[in-house]
Amino acid sequence: MDHRFLLAAAGIVVIGVVGGALLAQSGPPAEPAVLAKAAIPTRLTPAITPTTKPKPTAKPVPKPTAKPTAKAAKPEKLVVNGRVQPAWVKVPQRGKGRYSVAAGSEKARKGRGKEIRYLVEVEKGLPFEAREFADEVHRILNDHRGWGRFKRVASGPVQVRVALSSPRTTDALCRPLRTFGELSCWNGSRAVINAIRWAEGTPNYGRDLASYREYLISHEVGHGLGHGHVGCPGPGKPAPVMMQQTKSLASCKPNPWPYPGRLRSEI
Repeated sequence: MDHRFLLAAAGIVVIGVVGGALLAQSGPPAEPAVLAKAAIPTRLTPAITPTTKPKPTAKPVPKPTAKPTAKAAKPEKLVVNGRVQPAWVKVPQRGKGRYSVAAGSEKARKGRGKEIRYLVEVEKGLPFEAREFADEVHRILNDHRGWGRFKRVASGPVQVRVALSSPRTTDALCRPLRTFGELSCWNGSRAVINAIRWAEGTPNYGRDLASYREYLISHEVGHGLGHGHVGCPGPGKPAPVMMQQTKSLASCKPNPWPYPGRLRSEI
């Protein structure tokens, strides 16, 4: 009789034969599905080979926004003796030798004596406007401390011409006087104002160019009125306007006016 049959009938499961002997296991027979499942080896989930991680995309570095260029600070205006000084300008040694006459006219300040007609001219090629120069000349001549009685015109007969000139032209117009490209003069009926002096002043007035300009016009036009040079009256006193203050003050103090102590009410 087949022993495997008997064992199966008794509920013993034959699991194999070793050396001709039957190997059995007691217990209920395994369910076919369970046996089938046990017979199929479990498949291993294939290992995921790590791939190289993509480098993070570099964020675009924003270009630095150019800071707005600071506006060039305007040069501070020079104030000397309580007055804003004229701006410095460079004057050429030679102009064009021809003049532009300041247009228009200005009334004279009333004063003692007969009214004087005059005109203002600026040599072409200089860094000065004829009208601006003319306004300043008229203010100086008709100041209450000045000569007064000057009416500015642009044409017709005149007694005085105030001519702003380059150093070379000044030398030519002032002959036989020698101005050396630096000084001004009165010659004929013309007050020849050297543009170098008008632009730069003189060491005797320091940085007070505004006051020196007043002296320069008052002095040269004073010659046209018949006044000659004078000296310093004494140490510490105001220099007379007809003193050659461009060259030296001696022991006097600078003074740009013919009548420095005169009040407006005295006119």
